[in-house]
Amino acid sequence: MNKHDKLIDAGMRVADLGMSEEDKTWSCYSSDKVDIGEELADIIRVLNKELPLKLKLTALSIGSSHEPQFRILETAFRGGLYLLDLDKQALNIVKERITRQHIGHVNLIQGDYNKIFLDDKNLKNFFQSKLKGRRMNLVILYHSLYYSPAAKWGIVFENIYRKILASHGAMHAVLMASKSNNQDSTAWLYNYFAGKFFGVRNNQDLYSFKAQLEKCKLFKNTKKVISTRKVFFYVDNFAKFMSVVWMILLYPSVHKYSFKQRKEITEYVYSKFWLKKKPLVQEQDHLIIYRGIKQNR
Repeated sequence: MNKHDKLIDAGMRVADLGMSEEDKTWSCYSSDKVDIGEELADIIRVLNKELPLKLKLTALSIGSSHEPQFRILETAFRGGLYLLDLDKQALNIVKERITRQHIGHVNLIQGDYNKIFLDDKNLKNFFQSKLKGRRMNLVILYHSLYYSPAAKWGIVFENIYRKILASHGAMHAVLMASKSNNQDSTAWLYNYFAGKFFGVRNNQDLYSFKAQLEKCKLFKNTKKVISTRKVFFYVDNFAKFMSVVWMILLYPSVHKYSFKQRKEITEYVYSKFWLKKKPLVQEQDHLIIYRGIKQNR
């Protein structure tokens, strides 16, 4: 087996890595978490200016993974930080840290946020038993909306707003832009292969969702801020590079590409990106909803 074949084989084999490992590579070698951290710091600044300094803030991270923003969140939300994720392995990474560092105000919750926030009974139980009946000053969804149909987002956000978010607080969602003309972008890559093999395109668009919320009476008095920023990903290891590509292409959680299709995708990434040492570009959208906040940004 020559070098090319070995790399293609390695790139295909990592398709079966767990989400936690894929996200760890993305977090380590992309500027995504830096981008999110910068926006998060601005939100915390707004909350701190609006709320009394003696108030200990609370936060819920939905689909938290192993939280690269952990140090910011742990420091800012001393009133209680709640990390919700379906992946037990990701939560175990955080569990080891909070045990080793004797952190008492961080709470780990394993569960499917769709089952929680799309069902009134489950949501009531979650609020009382897991959040201990406490409202959150910040609720964040960092790349977790991929795993909920866009048609259901309205229900998820309305339930969070009614039952979870404090009277003075914010919701922050981050998501890959739904489309792009840049062929080096993650959005273009997803739409190309998902469209070619399954006849689908990404309809998860935070800009469209913001327009939907503007028409919703429940969110009438909220301040909504949306922006798009670029992040870059590159790692000098083809297997690790491909592991992130599989995460972006939602394999196998959403799209189950065949062996032949996975080989075509791997060959494409090898020739278009790897040989040219070209980074993936992610154009990602930030949507922030402020409730009861008067400060301008």
